Amino acid sequence: MATPTWSQRISAFLLSPSQFLYSTTSESFLAELLRELRDDKASDNTKVLLLSAFLDHPTILCPTVSAGEETTLELMSVLAQTPQKAVSLKCSLMLAISTVLICTTCMERQPKVAEDYLDQLFQTIEDTNDHRGGLSLQPIRATACECLREIEISYPGLLSQRLETLYQLKQQEITVVHQAYGSLYTLALKNAVFQLCQKKKVADTDIKTLLYANEGLGWKAISKPLPPILVSQMEEIPQIRTGVDCRELKSIVSSLLEESYLLTPISQAALFREVIDVVSMVPALSPALFKSQLLRLFGTAQVELVHAILMMKSAFTDSLFSTDDENFFLKRLVCMAQHPLLSVPEKLFYIDCISHFPENRPLSSQGDESLPVLVTPHLTVSLLPTVFNDSSTMLSRLKLMCMVYLEADEGEESKGLTYLFDHLMALLKIVDNHGRREMVVTSFRAVFIFLTYFSQIVKLTEVLVQKLSELYSRHCRLAPNLINLCDRIQDHLEDSVWPVELLKTLQRLVVEMPPSQLNLQNFSWHLKILKRAAMEKQIPQRSSIHFLLNALYHSSLCERGGWPVGNAILAVCRNLLLHPCVNQASVSIELADLLHHMTGHYDDTDIRDHARFYYTLLTNLSLEKLSGVLVQGQDGGQTKVRSLSAIMSETDGLSSHLAIHPTSGPILQLVRLQQVWSPPAASSTEDTTTEGHVLQHYRCQFSDSEFASEVTLKYKLAYLGETEPLFDKLFSICMSFDLKDSNYEDICDICVPCLFRERKSPEVCLKLKPKQPYPTCFKVTAVFSTEDGLTWRTQLPDVKVSFPDIFLPMPVPVGSSSSSSYKEEVFDRLWEDICATEADRSAISLFCFEVKENSLQEMNKQNFRNFLISEPSDIGECKVLFFLPPQFHVLFRINLTEDAVKIDIGTDNWELLPYINSYLLKITKT
Repeated sequence: MATPTWSQRISAFLLSPSQFLYSTTSESFLAELLRELRDDKASDNTKVLLLSAFLDHPTILCPTVSAGEETTLELMSVLAQTPQKAVSLKCSLMLAISTVLICTTCMERQPKVAEDYLDQLFQTIEDTNDHRGGLSLQPIRATACECLREIEISYPGLLSQRLETLYQLKQQEITVVHQAYGSLYTLALKNAVFQLCQKKKVADTDIKTLLYANEGLGWKAISKPLPPILVSQMEEIPQIRTGVDCRELKSIVSSLLEESYLLTPISQAALFREVIDVVSMVPALSPALFKSQLLRLFGTAQVELVHAILMMKSAFTDSLFSTDDENFFLKRLVCMAQHPLLSVPEKLFYIDCISHFPENRPLSSQGDESLPVLVTPHLTVSLLPTVFNDSSTMLSRLKLMCMVYLEADEGEESKGLTYLFDHLMALLKIVDNHGRREMVVTSFRAVFIFLTYFSQIVKLTEVLVQKLSELYSRHCRLAPNLINLCDRIQDHLEDSVWPVELLKTLQRLVVEMPPSQLNLQNFSWHLKILKRAAMEKQIPQRSSIHFLLNALYHSSLCERGGWPVGNAILAVCRNLLLHPCVNQASVSIELADLLHHMTGHYDDTDIRDHARFYYTLLTNLSLEKLSGVLVQGQDGGQTKVRSLSAIMSETDGLSSHLAIHPTSGPILQLVRLQQVWSPPAASSTEDTTTEGHVLQHYRCQFSDSEFASEVTLKYKLAYLGETEPLFDKLFSICMSFDLKDSNYEDICDICVPCLFRERKSPEVCLKLKPKQPYPTCFKVTAVFSTEDGLTWRTQLPDVKVSFPDIFLPMPVPVGSSSSSSYKEEVFDRLWEDICATEADRSAISLFCFEVKENSLQEMNKQNFRNFLISEPSDIGECKVLFFLPPQFHVLFRINLTEDAVKIDIGTDNWELLPYINSYLLKITKT
């Protein structure tokens, strides 16, 4: 298979980092990225591609602060060695370094690498007007400004002590990059003023000192982060006391506003947002500073600048806007909301601005949904919806005009209301003439909007019920739309009786429908209406039962209906079982007749079984107990009693119970217990200890068909922290294992009957059959059921198998008379064979380490106790043998010298040497 290119690897990493890291580790991938970035042979385009990994997933590549610092140093080294002409690469490197510093929280430790990088950024932006680098380096300076701005956003106040430098650089810059300098300075100024507002006492000279500060960086801003600034809630913004000398600050703010016309609309909007905050925090600065800008901005067609005007309006109200200004601005918004050259999203924006226009003196509280007083029917008459509007514009206009006429005078309200209702009738007429799906959805949304404002006008709502029922009689496919309309109205208007009236009318329409108009297709829609009507306690249900009985008695529905229709009928019956009308003896008898008839005559076995179940419940339980069995609990949708009825409530309910639902996160884990050895043993054999034949006899075991070497690891299945109460009792847990490599045989699924939080966690044994004895890691997925009958799937944390986990004691034949002597003889023969065939797969090595008093005995006891072939002799030597399935060995000859321990290593698989070395380093550290 061809080696994947960097483009393929980076694409795979960006698409799914977790899946990509199954085949490697974040540390290894980071090392590869940095090595390739340092490679002079790699092209600039390739390096830019590699840096995208740092921009998108910095915390995955650098999970710790120390890793972030080391990576920053490496990237800065690459940046220093990158030639000036590689503009794109240098910009990408600066962005990557800034991202790593911010996202890995390296800045909070104030490391030297962060100071060096910030100094480098300042050196870059000090080359104003391209005096040193030339025109081609403008993107680098712009990127440096953006990096500083992003750092200042993340750590407000960090640049508060460099305001003079930033201001001078902004004033000197006359190229297109001046916008980046201006945005950086304005942000730093706002954060510095906000930081000053946090002081309990502000002296007269503090603002001047702040503006002319040029003494390093404000690291205190990182150790004591500032609270967020809430422009929309003026009372929560701290302010500097009046009387403080603010002449220099006023001069700077005025200069920023006067030069704002030189900026692009987006940059202007950002500038206005920052300056609004500054003026709001300094009472000595009058909002009148913005007056000259309003004259220019009132005529703008840029959405960004219109939004900036609204922010000024919200922040300063009548301190900046007169009544004439308000009227003019509102008329301007109305005009723009219908401008033919604007796009639909822009028109929707202007309509929304009208709906939420910030008044100078609002009559209602901020949370109430009400129109400004100035938004009158006369002002907005041109915004009345028409059938020629697109769907979004039509609905936005309809909602606005409903609000307008809801608060209008009686005469204007009557005229406007008549127009809006006629508009609804026109929409329903289009639907009646086989309108497209988009028009159907739009029409029902329009009905919902109209009813949310005018459901109290009985005359209009009665006409609407009649029109909708007539529409359903001709187009029964609209049943889901009508049901959804009723549901949403009940959610929005809890006391409204309109949904009940509509459902009652639809039920009457269905049950009175002539049999000649019924067929299997429309019968399913009618059942949905009846099922929804049965949920309303105010609607009598006897007519529905008669309708179903007649349909079953006098048609071939039982033979031709099939499972879907039968399930829909049972869904109606289930709601009827919960209806108060069941208390009436006559209704209960008729419902029992219906269920009994389905039990004996319906063609589908599953439907008959569930009909029999409902019949049994109806004839044996009281209404209270029946509700306890069938009604779902209100908390979390769990059933109060686990019952078979949860399996069959309706088609959607069945689908929900048949589906496997994913959990929001891991809820289970496998906790490792002690290792359980299953030493491989051959069949009974005669004792063969003759020198020269022992090794041959030992190796013959591996060809024995009864020989099976496997590693058994013992785990405890437990909860992973706190979970929802829904998962406190789990049933029929089936765990599946997905290996990330091909070094092991597939692992069989493990089933656990149940897991209760208050009970002892069950233990499970995981049996591994290695093909190659290497460390591995595998994914674990569990599927289980909860008390409510739903099936869930959760991802457990990955289970790692380390190299020592694979160690097994040496297999000994069952028939050996002296296992100790046999083991030692096999060890000696294996050692000789490894030394003799070292040129093949075998290898020998040496490991030494310093030893303290009794540490060797402790190491043997803790790590080699089950693998000792011979105890230490008088000369201090002991032998250790590890068997690694399927048929590999690791041999240790441990000798104690005067000042160290020498371990001679032998193995019949040289590829195991790196793992052996890591294992010995780990156990000898302690």
